[in-house]
Amino acid sequence: MLNILVNAYACNPNWGSEPGMAWNWISNLASYCNLFVITEGEWKEEIEEAVRVHPYKNHLHFYYNPLPDRVRKMCWNQGDWRFYWYYQKWQKHTLKIAKQIIAKSQIDLIHQLNMIGFREPGYLWEIKEIPFVWGPIGGMELMPTSYLEGASLKQIILTHLKNCLNSFQTRHSVRVRKAIEKADGLIAAVKGVQEKIEKYYHKDVILINETGCKVKGYCEHFPNEHETLKILWVGKFDFRKQLGVALKAIAGLTDIKVELHIVGSGREMDVAYYKELAKNTGIDSMCHWHGTIKNDEVQRLMRESDLLLFTSIMEGTPHVVLEAISNCLPVLCLDTCGQSASVNEYVGIKIALTSAAQSALDFAKQIRILYYDRKRLSDMSKACVERQKELSWEYKAIQMMEVYKSVIKRK
Repeated sequence: MLNILVNAYACNPNWGSEPGMAWNWISNLASYCNLFVITEGEWKEEIEEAVRVHPYKNHLHFYYNPLPDRVRKMCWNQGDWRFYWYYQKWQKHTLKIAKQIIAKSQIDLIHQLNMIGFREPGYLWEIKEIPFVWGPIGGMELMPTSYLEGASLKQIILTHLKNCLNSFQTRHSVRVRKAIEKADGLIAAVKGVQEKIEKYYHKDVILINETGCKVKGYCEHFPNEHETLKILWVGKFDFRKQLGVALKAIAGLTDIKVELHIVGSGREMDVAYYKELAKNTGIDSMCHWHGTIKNDEVQRLMRESDLLLFTSIMEGTPHVVLEAISNCLPVLCLDTCGQSASVNEYVGIKIALTSAAQSALDFAKQIRILYYDRKRLSDMSKACVERQKELSWEYKAIQMMEVYKSVIKRK
């Protein structure tokens, strides 16, 4: 059995996002190999409790590299750039811990797992004698500026600034370049990252989305042909999620029976803006604002809805899309980021990435088609069962093991 050393800064069996993603990878890989995992110590109790009841607990070995609470707060405040200084120091100390583990145990491969952002590849690639895998890698894609129509001056400036910084760091970060050149296996979270690494570094990259899907089976819920089409939108009220596009799409459908159920929130000024937009476009009565609700309530809404409208223009692999597929809810989204790889023609519809105005028209057109073609919606819902298996954590673990074995064989 292979012994794999894993660097996973954020890991929590009870969370979603990065911490939950790391746990799910580790938990499912434990079926096939011994894992020596270095992680931050914030969720030590939750990890150890989950390991105690894990069917492969003897394959799980955790090592903790804790940070002070004040640094953890910086991490959760995503706009606090001070965190990256401490995070780099954390990675340097993780290298020391890794060398200690290697001195005591036979390690066959090193895996830099998360955080998935490309800017911080850690330092484990410096260990020359052991094969090194990095990924899934995210964050290299640029924000499409064609969706800045109507955005504030601040948002426009920040978007262009971030795009310039992303482009420069993707090509010229010294540590990123060294990690990619040393890597014996590279995994991209989304197609855009795969393309950039292949273009700038001329190395083969495997595409495996960073998060997986739960296999639940089929649940049927569709109204009669002349009843209201219930559409669900879930997300944070920020520029990336493009709630305005969703509202403008619904505004083009006032002649048919459509409800838009909106889950999520944001700053008070953003909430007020979008509610005013719904009022000004004459769709106030068609919108149902649920605010921030518990995940089990979101799941219930998914089972009661007919379509997930996902308008985001900048993502990794969106968890909400995978949750929709888990609940057999067809998805209408933009053909970009992680949703592009997750949603195929059998479980949803993808429209081209163009501009905010054009996307609103395109979304409205597709919703109108589905309104009159409920059988197609039903077929997409049924097809979600097979797609759940293809996107499942279990299948992803098998894919990752194939990467490990291939890298070790070549090395």
